[in-house]
Amino acid sequence: MSMYVEGGYGTLEELLEVITWAQLGIHDKPVGLLNVDGYYNSLLTFIDKAVEEGFISTSARHIIVSAPTPKELIKKMEEYVPKHEGVASKLSWEIERLR
Repeated sequence: MSMYVEGGYGTLEELLEVITWAQLGIHDKPVGLLNVDGYYNSLLTFIDKAVEEGFISTSARHIIVSAPTPKELIKKMEEYVPKHEGVASKLSWEIERLR
């Protein structure tokens, strides 16, 4: 018996893509995870382990903002200040897009 589940690998890929865009400097916004009942705890633990092992920089880890309630998440996202340095400036991405 097979089950259909919304999202899956494609949703995770899109999440990581938007995080990568921030790291590259395409945007300077946080990526928010509404972590209801700890749903994303395992993913966040995996990412923290990647930081610990040097695979992800500490400043890039800061891009991901999580909270258990919408109110807390919105507050954290409003308070967000980028700490990472993009690989390419936002302006260079915008110029390339116009070509």
